[in-house]
Amino acid sequence: MRRWLALLVAATTSLVLIALLVPMAVLIRSVAENGAMDRALTAAGSVAVAVGTPDLPLAVEQVARPVTVFLPDGTTLGARAERSAAVRLAATGRSVTAEADDGREVLVSAQSPEGTAVIRVFVPESELMRGVREAWAALLALGLGLVVLGIVLADRLAQAVTRPVDGLARVSHRLAGGDLAARAEPGGPPEVRSVALALNHLAGRIDELLVAERESVADLSHRLRTPLTGLRLDVESLRDPEEAARLQARVDALERAVSALITEARNRTADRESCEAGAVVRERVRFWSVLAEDQGREVEVTLPGEPLSVAVRAQELAACVDALLGNVFAHTPEGAALSVRLAGHPDGALLTVEDAGPGFDPALLERGISGGGSTGLGLDIVRRTAESSGGRLAVSSPSGGGARVEVVLGAA
Repeated sequence: MRRWLALLVAATTSLVLIALLVPMAVLIRSVAENGAMDRALTAAGSVAVAVGTPDLPLAVEQVARPVTVFLPDGTTLGARAERSAAVRLAATGRSVTAEADDGREVLVSAQSPEGTAVIRVFVPESELMRGVREAWAALLALGLGLVVLGIVLADRLAQAVTRPVDGLARVSHRLAGGDLAARAEPGGPPEVRSVALALNHLAGRIDELLVAERESVADLSHRLRTPLTGLRLDVESLRDPEEAARLQARVDALERAVSALITEARNRTADRESCEAGAVVRERVRFWSVLAEDQGREVEVTLPGEPLSVAVRAQELAACVDALLGNVFAHTPEGAALSVRLAGHPDGALLTVEDAGPGFDPALLERGISGGGSTGLGLDIVRRTAESSGGRLAVSSPSGGGARVEVVLGAA
């Protein structure tokens, strides 16, 4: 938007300046030419007064410009010049202005007792253009300065509009990443302030809905556990031990399923938690190192020297690391080396797991698709963990073979 506004102002200002400065430049040249011609006419008039008197040679010498007097007897006084067609025309009693090489000539006729004399005053091109080029340069500098000033003002105006819009975009990304406490600062034009207020209202409404859902989950937990408890008591009162044990196992399985559903719902509605990624990755790699040693695998681990907080619960990150390492052990031959690297990233943290297996089939990224050719089996849990934190998952096969899984985790 800033670039388009700058181009629009530059084009508009240029058109206005062209419409104003071009006529002004023409006017300046016309004024300069008229001034030079007026001075030449004045000089010719001062010589014409002395025509027919003994003071004519002195009058010609006193004029500070090239003056030629064509007398009726064919002789000339002053600067050397040819008797052109314009001079012959002026000899008929007319005053003539004619173009000449590198300038103009002003021809004034004057009557003397011997006949009509013609006074020729030459005006060079340099005098006709005296001061014109300097004035044009000043106008050009003024025009360029005004265009630059207009662009600067347009950029400032665009910043006043784009800065609040950029703030709205950042707040919307934070809300999408799970930061429900993010709020926009109203500013800029009234329309942008209205959008900021609407976004804040939407964020507040989302927070209210999540609170209501959390309360509904708590109520669901209470309502489901009460009949389960009654059912368990009824099963325990059965007289047949085998039937009681069979039904008790079914009740236990049902209670575990209900507990898992309630726990998942609570985790989904709870506020976003965080953990220190380095500690979780270190602990899970240590767990899998025992199996790696049994299979003769070389494990390379690179962890940051400082804490690295990510917007993922420790249990979820541990499950993510287990899924990645489990795929390596399950779908690469024994002895294949692997490396685990955790480093900082502009979005938060970057977890990279790379193996020396046969490669990766991109179809394994699809939910529910599995295969035995390389890492990547069951990566859906990894993808969901990354996206829940505002990150992403990327899988590639390096040119040297093997597979590389990169998981970007959002910052806490």
